[in-house]
Amino acid sequence: MFVSFFPRPRLFFLSAIAWSIIAILGWYTFGQRAGIFLGLVPALANAPPPAFVSHFLEPAMCWFYFYFAAATAIFYATWAIFCPHPWQHWSILGSAFLLFTTYLSVEADVVVNGWRGIFFDLLQKALGAHNAVKTSQLYSSIWSFMMIAFLATVVATVIAFFASHYVFRWRTAMNAYYVANWDSLHHIEGAAQRVQEDTMRFSSIVETLGVSFVQSVMSLIVFVPLLAGLSADIKALPLIGVVPYPLIVAAVGWSLFGTALMAVVGIRLPGLNFNNQRVEAAYRKELIYGEDREDRAKPRRLQRLFRNIRANYFRLYFNFAYFNVAKNLYLQMNNIFGWALIIPTLTIGAITLGAVTQIVSALTQVMASFQYLVTSWATIVELLSIHRRLKAFEATLNHPEETRQSPRRQGKHRHGQARGSIQAAP
Repeated sequence: MFVSFFPRPRLFFLSAIAWSIIAILGWYTFGQRAGIFLGLVPALANAPPPAFVSHFLEPAMCWFYFYFAAATAIFYATWAIFCPHPWQHWSILGSAFLLFTTYLSVEADVVVNGWRGIFFDLLQKALGAHNAVKTSQLYSSIWSFMMIAFLATVVATVIAFFASHYVFRWRTAMNAYYVANWDSLHHIEGAAQRVQEDTMRFSSIVETLGVSFVQSVMSLIVFVPLLAGLSADIKALPLIGVVPYPLIVAAVGWSLFGTALMAVVGIRLPGLNFNNQRVEAAYRKELIYGEDREDRAKPRRLQRLFRNIRANYFRLYFNFAYFNVAKNLYLQMNNIFGWALIIPTLTIGAITLGAVTQIVSALTQVMASFQYLVTSWATIVELLSIHRRLKAFEATLNHPEETRQSPRRQGKHRHGQARGSIQAAP
């Protein structure tokens, strides 16, 4: 699954996480300060919140682009020298490009948040007094939003287009790996489906979940400090009282509750999904055998195999029923959770309409990031079942003595051939 596309996967991912942490800490400790020293980044205390599309072309952002490119180049060069891999352009540079464009999408959300503060304060001013705001000011603000939305659309389109190619390259690498070992794998039940379908679904789901996870982490890094600054006038939580950084505490607590709830009500789903593919594969295999052999695919046997499918699907339907009830109720409560927290401050007039919309928007972003497992649980369940099938599939290569057709030494030889077979990356 991973060795075909990434160099030494376990060490690679650990090093990627470690280097990301180092790069982030480096940016906040000396990267920004270097930009300030060079006059490219404004003093942090005086930096206004971004609210216009021109933010992406400011010297401060260009300095960050350079910093990101330098960090990526160092990581890529290290792995290219230490452990060259035929797919390293896509697995390393492609992953870095997805990270970069994901960051741009998060930054676009930050700019929209800043725009809300300006626009809704203008609305409040316009509603408070006659001719207090010019019509051109409101139209100009709407035009600013359209420009931000256009940029966000372009970034989203680029992410979707590039991710599609990224996923297909990963699938190509896995396909080459499994095809090279086909002599050791073809006797396994559902082998064709593992190579043809599961490789596509696995790479696609991992990419989707990976981008979502990175976006959640980046949103937390960006929006938690923003939320802390915006909610400086909010000192207490309803029913709880005064706590430090009340909105952040509430967002973390509410998200942890939702994550635990989904884990409990969905604990049986991965196993049921895995078993579902097994019974489907058994039924499909019997039908395929029946195309060539008259003694296979008899009605009684097909009925028995289909009863197994029916029983497992009904168990899935039942478990998904109460899982969806819990998930949808939680998400509905999620829509009003932020407003419930700021009502006491809102009623005493301590904040403006623009600040309210900014706080609710930032709080929603923070909660959505913390609720990554809540919103992605059904997809994670599917990924776990696919990973479990492919892991069992690959176990034949790791332990060929357990197969019916390949001795231990032959299996190791073929495994080595498979590693060599992925040397030609397009």
